[in-house]
Amino acid sequence: MRAQKFFTELHAKLSPEQMEEYHKAVFMNMEGGFAQSVRDEYYHGVLKHMGENAHIGGGVRIVNPQFISLGDNTQIHNNCTLIANSEKGITLDDGARLKHGVYLDTEVAATGYIRIGKRVYIGAGCCLHGHEGLEIGDDCLLAQNITITPYSHSFDNPAKIIYSQGGIQKKIVIGRDCYLGMNVCIVCTAENIGEGAVVGAGSVVVRSIPPLAIAVGVPAKVLRYRGQIKPDKSKE
Repeated sequence: MRAQKFFTELHAKLSPEQMEEYHKAVFMNMEGGFAQSVRDEYYHGVLKHMGENAHIGGGVRIVNPQFISLGDNTQIHNNCTLIANSEKGITLDDGARLKHGVYLDTEVAATGYIRIGKRVYIGAGCCLHGHEGLEIGDDCLLAQNITITPYSHSFDNPAKIIYSQGGIQKKIVIGRDCYLGMNVCIVCTAENIGEGAVVGAGSVVVRSIPPLAIAVGVPAKVLRYRGQIKPDKSKE
């Protein structure tokens, strides 16, 4: 009862601005039920597009919602972050899913964007950047804690602070039906991951991967292609 009285009295003292912040804090962070319905209604009004049966979980941080489009049946789970700094912004096509704690950032206002295709699954803790553009084709599967960054710092001059030397940025395109294992890192020199390619867990991709290739390692190298018969090592 004492707690109830405290919050009742606090509520009565709030200014309209504080009341708005209070309601945002409550409804943007609570899970399920009434809070979910309030959250869905709110985002329908502020996002560039929010399709049918699209849901956004609690604790999600969205910067510049007017540049973000969600297709039908998309799911953004709890504690994700979406930062859209350009009009191209962030697009999740129908059926795309972001698991807990995924971080999406277009980074550069002029050129940055992220487009995630239909039915793409992005595992918990993935960190994806879109400096010059990041496109992920339909039906891709990204496991946990993957990093994709189309930017790299220059560091050739040892007399200058690395941060002050600028860098390079390139568009990265991942073809449809690719599978990236957990903890994969893809850097800007790997401009294309071909359709149907598989990248093994823990690999660092520094150059493009051909379609249907199975690549593993640091740096990632092609072992074979999907559909090829595996070599029988017992006969070696």
